Amino acid sequence: MIVNCRAEELILSKERAIYWKSKALLMISDMHIGKSAHFRKNGIPVPANVGLTDLQRLTALMQEFKPKTLLVTGDMFHNNINSDANAFLEWRSVYPDLGVILVKGNHDDLKKEDYEALGIEVYTKELLIAPFRFIHDKPKNTDAYYNICGHIHPGVVLYGKARQRLKFPCFYFGSDCAIMPAFSVFTGLKILQPGDGGQFYAITPDRVVQI
Repeated sequence: MIVNCRAEELILSKERAIYWKSKALLMISDMHIGKSAHFRKNGIPVPANVGLTDLQRLTALMQEFKPKTLLVTGDMFHNNINSDANAFLEWRSVYPDLGVILVKGNHDDLKKEDYEALGIEVYTKELLIAPFRFIHDKPKNTDAYYNICGHIHPGVVLYGKARQRLKFPCFYFGSDCAIMPAFSVFTGLKILQPGDGGQFYAITPDRVVQI
């Protein structure tokens, strides 16, 4: 799905990512690397391959778009360095020339040296690349920049002809802010209600659908 936002072409991928073609920039949000390992450590049974599945999807995106930069708008890491983070380090070694930028979210608590070891450039609050502001959570005040964020793990409910009720992650584009879906498959959904003037793009297993 291709959308035009502030005169820029953005490609919405069913793998829960946005590709900004003119900047060769791939953007995602809420990877939550380390979440599954953190849960297992605390006695909550979570499949060990959850984090690997996310990295496999990220690899597919790299092969499809060949970006120069990967931008994560917050919650790249869920907790401290653990086995999931080590898996990301191995993945990172495959793409040594890829620029990785993180705009920190509320779960990004790694030490400065940890980010440096992973080759990640960190912004504490926001990153401005006109015409966009990349930030973890939607700001309360607006200005000339169009905000692109994550944080809430947006989703929508679609109804079938036989009264089926299915939940899907989604992209949301409003007048001054876009909200990206959580990249990780190991997240819940905050159901948003169409009708506030914004545009919703549901992510089905096959494609991105405008609703």
